[in-house]
Amino acid sequence: MLTLLLLVVVTALVFEFINGFHDTANSIATVVATKVLTPMQAVALAATMNLVGAFSGTAVAKTISSGLVNTDVVNVTSQVLICALVGGIVWNLFTWWRGLPSSSSHALIGGLCGAAMAASDGNWSALIWSKPGETIGKNGGILWKVVVPMISSPIAGFVLGMLIMGLLMALISSMNSAGGTMARISRPRWVNAFFGKAQIVSAGYMGFAHGTNDAQKTMGVIALAIYGAQAQGTLDHLPAWLAFMHPDGGKDAIDTWIVLSCALVMAAGTASGGWRIIKTLGHKMVKLHPINGFAAETASATILVLAAKLGMPVSTTHSISTAIMGVGFAKNPNALKWTVIERIVWAWLLTIPAAGGIAWVLVTLLKSYGLAGL
Repeated sequence: MLTLLLLVVVTALVFEFINGFHDTANSIATVVATKVLTPMQAVALAATMNLVGAFSGTAVAKTISSGLVNTDVVNVTSQVLICALVGGIVWNLFTWWRGLPSSSSHALIGGLCGAAMAASDGNWSALIWSKPGETIGKNGGILWKVVVPMISSPIAGFVLGMLIMGLLMALISSMNSAGGTMARISRPRWVNAFFGKAQIVSAGYMGFAHGTNDAQKTMGVIALAIYGAQAQGTLDHLPAWLAFMHPDGGKDAIDTWIVLSCALVMAAGTASGGWRIIKTLGHKMVKLHPINGFAAETASATILVLAAKLGMPVSTTHSISTAIMGVGFAKNPNALKWTVIERIVWAWLLTIPAAGGIAWVLVTLLKSYGLAGL
């Protein structure tokens, strides 16, 4: 059992590494597309800020560890968690290969839900849909923590991106109308120079926001595995070199070693880059200038930070993609490349059922051979 638990931890960290390079584009696509930073500079900034962001809280991790799967109904074994993670990994690699900015968050949630449903023989109560008296600020309930944010965060990204871009355009227009020094400052050369610097700040903010939300999701899976192992007595007689695994494990708090390992692995994954998706987000949807990149990153990062505080495992991909769309719409609705957007939307819609389906098949296969530990 201890070997299986360690395998869960390793598989979770593999998912975290893939999440890092898969979602690197979310943090740096715009700053690379606008040529404010080189790809290597942007990756270094994103990796550093991912690391900082990962230490900023654990509300999302607690949602994953204790707020989605009903452990009173389904026995969440190490084998089940491995299948859930593999479902997310396979879908992430497929969408990365296709250059589609799909959601690692939804891939992980889909994998967890699919594995839990298979382990419970299709019992819908294996998932926590919404606890009695549940509010958005609590840790639990797929309705509040997955379904509502899945719909609202892309809309919020689009609207906030459009509003920020509209306000910036109105500000520049009013400066231009004022004449004199204000008019000179509002010229394209000065605007690009100013927002070129400002976009470095917004890109760092986006990297921080990415770390606050995405790094915590894998923390939650590891915490769920540790808590399950404790309940089964697996951790009662740990060797000395694994003694650090024995504290709470995630029922009431996320252990420091889990936070540290996930933060470092995600930063390493981010540092490895994800150039296929960067090309889609930064170049194919709409032509971007520094002011556009600043607006999109600021809008997306604000949504992610707020969601992280509320314990919502929202999609970084969805928020930045729709923020870019909102910025493009504010510039010129006809500038958006709708065929590319259509491909992205299809990837969004398919992520949870695809990752969940893969995890379901894997758990079902293990059960048929008596290997699921149920």
